[in-house]
Amino acid sequence: MDWRDHGILLTTRRHGEAAAIIEVFTEGHGRHAGVVRGGTSRKIAPILQPGAQLDVLWRARLEEHIGTFQVEPLRSRAAAAFSGRLALAGLNASVALLSFCLPEREPHPAIYRQTEQLMDLLGQDEIWPLAYLRWELALLEELGFGLDLSACAVTGASAGLIYVSPKTGRAVSAQGAGEWADKLLPLPPCLRGEGAAPDAEILQGLRTTGYFLDHHLAPSLGHNPLPEARARFVDQFTRRL
Repeated sequence: MDWRDHGILLTTRRHGEAAAIIEVFTEGHGRHAGVVRGGTSRKIAPILQPGAQLDVLWRARLEEHIGTFQVEPLRSRAAAAFSGRLALAGLNASVALLSFCLPEREPHPAIYRQTEQLMDLLGQDEIWPLAYLRWELALLEELGFGLDLSACAVTGASAGLIYVSPKTGRAVSAQGAGEWADKLLPLPPCLRGEGAAPDAEILQGLRTTGYFLDHHLAPSLGHNPLPEARARFVDQFTRRL
């Protein structure tokens, strides 16, 4: 059996003398692994860089087999990724999270399209962190851990929302928080798609999405803590403040 799709390369590891096992996030077939024969050769290895857009043909005798990939490059993002430390850290964080979070062979076309858009912004450091924050929100939503930031969980008000409940993921107003305010997560305006989104606010937003990735999504998958690549990206971004 076989299929053809396009996707974003997540990981590559050596397999035997000359082959490589790659993991690709495809639009129609989800996160999928396969063997690339000659994947460590001078001709193919430069193509197999994280973030690269590939046309892939997967073949296997049975569906449950790992199968083999034939790959053709569609777009390299290496130049953008290596344009600076923030871009490289951001790329590594996003592909690591996808490999960590997504179930194998389960299509997620909506998050695929948003990931493709995010990758195309690599190197544009002034807008990329906000795009990345929105991508993390979308990833949580896609995997069943979306935040409800529309109204206060306590009062029902839609104004004055400045916190997020770490238990429910619902917004909380200053009035509704009361004495529990110091136990709640920040809700900066940029997390609701409002305001100019300065770096300090984006960092607050990343603290909140990171909490739900680490304390809600990761345990549901039976995984260890989040990939270190995400923490390295947040650290690199913090240095810009």
